[in-house]
Amino acid sequence: MFSKTRSLFVFAAYAAVLSTAGCASISQSVSELISDPVQTNVLSGREGENGPVLVVKIDDTANARPQVGLEFADVVYIEQVEGGLTRLAAVFSSNIPARIGPVRSARISDIDLLAQYGHVAFGYSGAQQKLLPVIASAKLSDVGAMKRGPTYYETDPNRIQPYAMFLNARTLMANEVSKATVIDPARNVGWNFSDELENEGFEITDVTMHWPAQKYSARWDSVSSRWLLSVNSLPDLSDSGKNLGPTTLVIQLVSITPSEYGDKFGGNTPLSQTVGTGKAYVLRDGTVIQATWNRPDVLSPTTWTDATGAEVKFAPGQVWVALTDKEPDFTRKPASAPTPTSK
Repeated sequence: MFSKTRSLFVFAAYAAVLSTAGCASISQSVSELISDPVQTNVLSGREGENGPVLVVKIDDTANARPQVGLEFADVVYIEQVEGGLTRLAAVFSSNIPARIGPVRSARISDIDLLAQYGHVAFGYSGAQQKLLPVIASAKLSDVGAMKRGPTYYETDPNRIQPYAMFLNARTLMANEVSKATVIDPARNVGWNFSDELENEGFEITDVTMHWPAQKYSARWDSVSSRWLLSVNSLPDLSDSGKNLGPTTLVIQLVSITPSEYGDKFGGNTPLSQTVGTGKAYVLRDGTVIQATWNRPDVLSPTTWTDATGAEVKFAPGQVWVALTDKEPDFTRKPASAPTPTSK
């Protein structure tokens, strides 16, 4: 459906064609002017624009659920934080929802992880004093609550603190556009897409991923062609009631070590090392493909190859990446019983 501005443009162009072209070429010229091919987002491989990238840190504890806006993210990272819990970094580009949250604070692992996306808009609730200069010097646009305030970061009276901050994301991004804030559009960060499974693997029914104080499970659902997520044995539901779940689930095994940072309670902040190379599992179409991830430096994308060196292509749709240092547990799909032959 055309916007009013686009409709006026097409009408003016059509009038110009009428005045300058012969009748035989009018139909073709107008068709070329108004053709609007479907765009594909490079981060998720699904229909959508490669718009400015917004990354939001989201709480991932029981008190934060149901979370808001996650089903619209192109990519979601699961990161380990203090106490062995997890926090999410949700990447939006093709569709910026009206509301996202609960928004929580930034961590040191975010800096290297997000650098591959370019100059993104980074939304978060705050950070410890020692980390603030690192964020300020990073190649990103700080649109966090400390910079943008309550106009865009509102407190939900129906939630308890510190799980009550929500970002008016669409309003925020419109403001950044009006201010000409530098925010890069979505670009390829190392993976490509294919409708068909092109790599060898083995079929599974479900997988369990581990962190010291958190457990995610994913069950393949052939009806929706998604990995339906559960957290600590409970379905991972959005506020709309939808079971969250990506079409491609990546389990990226990384080194997780203590950092020089900590939280206000004295807990050490772990650092997930996303630069280098390591083992991974790419899950799509009910199948697990063992892979190797490689990222030579912070500005480079992360590539994924199988045992033969071939690129592992993702299924079009939302991508979740679990950053963990623990091997997952897979439940292999039972082999089909042979069909009896008639005599």
